[in-house]
Amino acid sequence: MSVPVPDPDDRDEPRPSLLERLTAFLTREPEDRGELLDLLRGAFERRLLDADALSMIEGVLQVSEMSVRDVMIPRSQMDCVSIDDEPDAFIPLVIETKHSRFPVIGESKDDVVGILLAKELLNYYRNPEGFTLRDTLRPAVFIPESKRLNVLLREFRSNRNHIAIVVDEYGGVSGLVTIEDVLEQIVGDIEDEYDFDETEDNIIAEGGGRFRVKAQTEIGDFNGRFGSHLSDDAVDTVGGLVVHAFGRLPKRGETVSIGEFRFRIVRADSRRIHTLQVEKLASAAPASPAD
Repeated sequence: MSVPVPDPDDRDEPRPSLLERLTAFLTREPEDRGELLDLLRGAFERRLLDADALSMIEGVLQVSEMSVRDVMIPRSQMDCVSIDDEPDAFIPLVIETKHSRFPVIGESKDDVVGILLAKELLNYYRNPEGFTLRDTLRPAVFIPESKRLNVLLREFRSNRNHIAIVVDEYGGVSGLVTIEDVLEQIVGDIEDEYDFDETEDNIIAEGGGRFRVKAQTEIGDFNGRFGSHLSDDAVDTVGGLVVHAFGRLPKRGETVSIGEFRFRIVRADSRRIHTLQVEKLASAAPASPAD
């Protein structure tokens, strides 16, 4: 006696999930990373992945190939606090830079004695006489320049640390890296409370003759605000002008003088500049990236 086989069209099966559809699309195992990316981009074209998901997956793959030296803040751009300074001496630096953590050094940047959390300064304001900088420090974590970013991210998550001091092969300090620097390689730029809101102007006065400027600001608008004459022949935006002056994509903290202005990179990732701090110089100077 034969058993009737149900017609597949008659079965009321649930619609495959996104994961099931993606898995079905990736039935053929890719032979290399390039082929995997081609498959993922094909999935995006077939609307199995949205643009944000594709970008993050590409970021994850990129992070696995990057080392700390690719994203670290260089030694010359580290904002440090001296262990011998009184709070009144370094609090202006904390307020100006708006970092949440600072390396505390001894005789030089090679002598990092600990990490100061900016929130610990609340204890100073509560009890100035009882505040001792050395007693508030967290231990510094030291890592080599060659450490892979995916490994570092795993360590950041496991030990709940958010900052590490980067050392070269000779044991000297070559820079620092934060968990935000790593995550931005995956999810793109991470905004915080000091970043521009989309509804705000592209140029905002910070005080002391300094301005916070979005890199996407058109040079014509910048010239109109400051009465300057920066050229827009080669590029259209202020960020493009700065990249052109460096001849490469600069890292956060680096500075360059263009005409009568000094531009400092406030926020940037491996793809583009996001925010600049601009200060008008006393006299015009040729474009020259800082060392």
